[in-house]
Amino acid sequence: MKIRIPATSANLGPGFDSCGIALSQYLNIEVLESAQEWQIKHSLGADIPSDETNLLIQTALKIAPDLAPKVLRMTSDIPLARGLGSSSSVIVGGIELANRLGNLNLSQKEKVQIATEIEGHPDNVAPAICGDFVVASYVDDEVYSVKHHFPLCDVIAYIPDDQLLTSESRSVLPTSMPYKEAVKASSIANVMIAAILNGNLPLAGLMMEKDRWHEAYRKKLVPHLDHIRSISRNIGAYGAFLSGAGPTVLILSPEEKTDQMVQELGKLPISASINVLSIDQEGIQVF
Repeated sequence: MKIRIPATSANLGPGFDSCGIALSQYLNIEVLESAQEWQIKHSLGADIPSDETNLLIQTALKIAPDLAPKVLRMTSDIPLARGLGSSSSVIVGGIELANRLGNLNLSQKEKVQIATEIEGHPDNVAPAICGDFVVASYVDDEVYSVKHHFPLCDVIAYIPDDQLLTSESRSVLPTSMPYKEAVKASSIANVMIAAILNGNLPLAGLMMEKDRWHEAYRKKLVPHLDHIRSISRNIGAYGAFLSGAGPTVLILSPEEKTDQMVQELGKLPISASINVLSIDQEGIQVF
């Protein structure tokens, strides 16, 4: 059995802790054989546990404590601590591992609920499970989510080599916001979502760059965001925004603008990877 979980990008600017998209980078989990103890074969670095202390197995055992140990193989092209849902993909993978090995027959809604309870918010885990574009809320311990087709475009990921932990990026956010400012922030998010549903990427991208919930506070941690936005506007991309907590920046680009966009991004004086991705429409897959 093989389980494939997509990378994700949360927020899309003003859709803070609520909106997310699934992307064409993947965590792959393969179940190999039964064993006396849990073992994960991987080449992801010494910091990633190879035993049952791994988040994948911890998540699975939290849901199905009596699972018999297996040897697993884990591969991933989702970079760690870059704002592309690396930890969420592992949580979602652990839930599916428990679901399949424990014959739990969980529904998609149940998987999203469990994943959100573990992660704390649905913006990454919901699109990892459902695929495509998902808007979700987590209020009074209940998750509500809607999946919709995201308009066709290239998604350019500018991924700095330096990590930025979510905990560090969240620490710069305010604990409260004036009511009038919150109303403005909410209205921007509403228009952004409506524009996506209408297939209007120029308007959606414009709204993505007007976020008032988090990006202004995180800019000092991601000074390259303004530079990338300037390049994006000059070339004619739809918009650029922080992917999750950063430091990755995503640029939504018409296909005909992508090569020029990548070329200009490569001139920035930052050590980074530049990947041209697409929207993953399926979410988690089991083969």
